[in-house]
Amino acid sequence: MAGDLVKRALYRSGLLGLYHRLRNRRALTVIMFHRVLTQDDPRWAACDPDYTLEAGLFERCLDFFRRHYNVVSVDQVLAARRHGAPLPDRPLLITFDDGWADNHAHALPRLRAAGLPALLFTVADVVDRDEPFFQERLIAAYRRNALRVPALAQVLAEAGHPLEPAPPDTLAGLRKIIAALEALDTAQRSAVLAPLAAAMDDGVRQMVTRGELRELAEGGISIGVHGKTHTPMTCAEDLEAELATARAIVGGHLDAAPPPTMSYPHGRYDEKVLERTRAAGYELAFTSNPVMNPVAARPSWLLGRLGFEQDGIVDGKGRFRPDWLGLYLFRAPAKRLSA
Repeated sequence: MAGDLVKRALYRSGLLGLYHRLRNRRALTVIMFHRVLTQDDPRWAACDPDYTLEAGLFERCLDFFRRHYNVVSVDQVLAARRHGAPLPDRPLLITFDDGWADNHAHALPRLRAAGLPALLFTVADVVDRDEPFFQERLIAAYRRNALRVPALAQVLAEAGHPLEPAPPDTLAGLRKIIAALEALDTAQRSAVLAPLAAAMDDGVRQMVTRGELRELAEGGISIGVHGKTHTPMTCAEDLEAELATARAIVGGHLDAAPPPTMSYPHGRYDEKVLERTRAAGYELAFTSNPVMNPVAARPSWLLGRLGFEQDGIVDGKGRFRPDWLGLYLFRAPAKRLSA
């Protein structure tokens, strides 16, 4: 209780904000979002809570960013990288991963109302596709009570991939099932999931359409690439497809030049992936490394991002806690990930 009062006092007194203004003046903060939904959206009840922000809380986050940062566009970051054009003090870039339709339905109008730019990384192959990735389909089926963890564990065991000990019938247990499925190759995973296709299909469109993607771009949200299939780059069977081909596909969706920016699915990359990323023509690549990015001269081409879950910014009474958000963002380490 005393610690919570101290956090509130630090924020309300302005001391935490002063610390931020002094410490992070020349650091680029990149925020990583995924989904934004209203509670009356039919997709809310079955979404993955770890990657979803309620739309009202998203608005509160935007207000927080405007109060404590200078929100910049990716074009400004590119200009700083290419030409050394100075970024404003305490710059912040808002990004989204995957290519969810709700980014168009709920994030775009709120960003427009706030007058803020953003950057959305879409998986090339999900555009105009209804169903999301297998991980989210399993979580949705679990939350709809269409699939339970013991049944999934049994399917895995029958396919020759038993889990010991058996995971509990909880969301945490389901994530262990998902991790085991992620470790399989594409053919093995498809064989395991094939009998579950009907239970995993909720009949609701989840992913962005080409028309929505273009409206996002016209509405001030730049479009980047998040791979071709959402496969981690370090496990990709065809890295050229995940990088260069995906870039060309997304450019085709927009009737525009291939995007110069990308983010790594699942945050995974290695030296080979970095080399191939640059060879594919990307000028900025975004990681899931939880760091701020020093910009004393010009920003690195490889940038860290800070993500947070709804539980990390809302207390037990459902109240938005800007002090919690400030303590997390303002104290993040600053590290240059590459030249």
